[in-house]
Amino acid sequence: MKAGQEHRVPLSDHALEILKRMKKVQNSDYVFPGDRRATLSNMAFLMLLRRMNRDDITAHGFRSTFRDWVEEQTDTPRAVAEMALAHTIGSAVEAAYRRGDLLEKRSVLMSKWANFCSKPARTGETNVKQFKSASV
Repeated sequence: MKAGQEHRVPLSDHALEILKRMKKVQNSDYVFPGDRRATLSNMAFLMLLRRMNRDDITAHGFRSTFRDWVEEQTDTPRAVAEMALAHTIGSAVEAAYRRGDLLEKRSVLMSKWANFCSKPARTGETNVKQFKSASV
């Protein structure tokens, strides 16, 4: 991690199921090995998006989407959301008193996120309406 501190990640049931499936076909010490190297390249996700013709989104955009979803769709405290993203929370004084990693609360949050991500995209009518801009 950039902050140089351990970051435990609670996995949803869906993520654990993926790991179990990958273990059955495992041919490397890595869950998702790269083609030419032992690990995936830092460009792997970007190249996947390009192959999908999705130049309108970025890998970092997924983190931003998560943060927006937490703020807009849940009542999760800010500290839990920020810790889920491995962000530093508060000042040095606050950090000195904050010893826990909110793992249980982050576990609940990640399960909610997995449920949200596994829903099919909404199609059809929404409550968002497009307005034409008026000429001035």
